[in-house]
Amino acid sequence: MRSIAESKGVVSSYRKSLDFIYNLRGAETRGAEFDLRLERVARALSLFGNPQDSFRACHVAGTNGKGSTAAIIHSVLSAQRYRVGLYTSPHLADFSERIRVGKRPISRAAVAALVREVAERTARASLSLTFFEFSTVMAFLHFARKGVRIAVVEVGLGGRLDATNLVRPSVCAVTTIARDHERFLGKGIASIAREKGGIIKPGVPVVCGALPAAADRVIRGIARSREAPVRRWGRDYSVVPRDDGRFDYHGREWSLDGLRLSLPGGYQQHNAGVALASLETLQAALPVRERAIRSGLESAAWPGRLEVLPGRPGIILDGAHNPGAAEALAGAVPGLVGGRKVRLLFGSMHDKDWSSMLAVLCGLAGEVVLTRTPTGRGADPGSLCSALPRGLPATVVDDPVAALDRLAADRRRRDVPILVAGSLYLVGAVRARALELFARFRH
Repeated sequence: MRSIAESKGVVSSYRKSLDFIYNLRGAETRGAEFDLRLERVARALSLFGNPQDSFRACHVAGTNGKGSTAAIIHSVLSAQRYRVGLYTSPHLADFSERIRVGKRPISRAAVAALVREVAERTARASLSLTFFEFSTVMAFLHFARKGVRIAVVEVGLGGRLDATNLVRPSVCAVTTIARDHERFLGKGIASIAREKGGIIKPGVPVVCGALPAAADRVIRGIARSREAPVRRWGRDYSVVPRDDGRFDYHGREWSLDGLRLSLPGGYQQHNAGVALASLETLQAALPVRERAIRSGLESAAWPGRLEVLPGRPGIILDGAHNPGAAEALAGAVPGLVGGRKVRLLFGSMHDKDWSSMLAVLCGLAGEVVLTRTPTGRGADPGSLCSALPRGLPATVVDDPVAALDRLAADRRRRDVPILVAGSLYLVGAVRARALELFARFRH
């Protein structure tokens, strides 16, 4: 057990390490944030003997649902007692959430040590990495040193030139494809599909969720050119929802009835279908028993994505940050609140399509509070007012925690749920306070 002095030292070192890697964003905010290329991270990984080659990978891309899908795959493989890594982004509250082995996030001491090691080695090689590239090198080193059997790796942005695209996958998955990040991935569904399809490797199976026709054609074309077998939603596997909230899964080899998923919302059953098809594809190399499948589905956790905190008021947290995610959220919320109107707390990045998101989400709301997402890219909440429908009561509260407190303090509307949406960064900013309110008001 560490002494108090040693614990304080770890915390101090951890904070200094985070200060260092977050300062890498300095280059990103000047236009290099999405400077998508593989040469830098490939060179950095080579300095460490290419740790990503020491483990299998399940590589997950998609406009929406890729994090949830990765979390479900990780949960099932962990239930089968495989040593499994999970790399996702962004985090909600703490950097350590991004890198996990089993259910344990990377320790603060390990983060500090890896930051020091990667910084020193890349500096000697005169190599400058972006924040995400640096984090990816850390994750792959951690997984290799922990001896994971497989790592479930979520793509950061796009796929073809994403820093994660140096893993050697045993299966790839593309969850959904919709319009987002078009400044970096190209205009239109076909262009975005080409970027996401860039994770497909020669001969490696790819699992596709329910894709638009244009995206499906592009993904199948890439797979055909690389002789990669494709499992398609509705043809090679399917999910059948049940009235009691459970669902049935039917794949090429598996037929599983009455499955229960811990994550609410019909769209999460779609993500579970993609996860199960990916696991089914891995079955020869990493077999899983039905008991582990059921246990993994029932214990999967993915905070901040349709996370329901019941009480008076009830609070729903969802990181929906583009129109497609907003539509999926709007389809799920009425069933969670009995068709009642909600009070919407909304904030977004300035470069997102917040007007389309508000057009969808305001249909759920009887009141809107607009706030600022706490990053350098947060949209001015006053500007968001232009997208609100006439007659909908709206307030601007610049600080997101103060905005949540304002909504929760209205005693006259304790029975009206609060929905927080528009950005994962917004959810991350208010989630700790929401949990405090949940603990206070749940009885």
